[in-house]
Amino acid sequence: MSPKKAKKKEGASSNVFSMFEQSQIQEFKEAFTIMDQNRDGFIDKNDLRDTFAALGRLNVGNDELEEMLKEAPGAINFTVFLTMFGEKLKGTDPEETILNAFKIFDPEAKGVLKGDEIKYYLMSQADKFTETEVNQMFSNFPLDVAGNLDYKNLCYVITHGEDKEQE
Repeated sequence: MSPKKAKKKEGASSNVFSMFEQSQIQEFKEAFTIMDQNRDGFIDKNDLRDTFAALGRLNVGNDELEEMLKEAPGAINFTVFLTMFGEKLKGTDPEETILNAFKIFDPEAKGVLKGDEIKYYLMSQADKFTETEVNQMFSNFPLDVAGNLDYKNLCYVITHGEDKEQE
């Protein structure tokens, strides 16, 4: 009976691993290892508190940490950690879809948009961004010296989580 159970469990977890490329799984594993401060194979409240402290946020309340832990179906081992990221990322549009949205504003297919124009559109159309949100985006994805936003790189980062130029 136990070989069947082990096989079933392996099949269930392999589904999670098939959602990501091997390089992404390795990056998640590295992040998990960094967060698992006490190296017991699980992320618990103390691990989260230590991770926040390492990032410079020292006064994280127990309530906030417990709310984070409640998002998991149980103890957070690497498979649960990966599953949680998969669920969070499931709603992300494919890179091509996001690129096509930006291409509407780039009929000459230059790959960049004027920063002041994209700011105007983000703040005045559809789900309007606030100036703070736009400034936060520009701080994470700075404009080039000509004042342009490299939207191809931005789309890559949104869908892959890392800067193309750093690879």
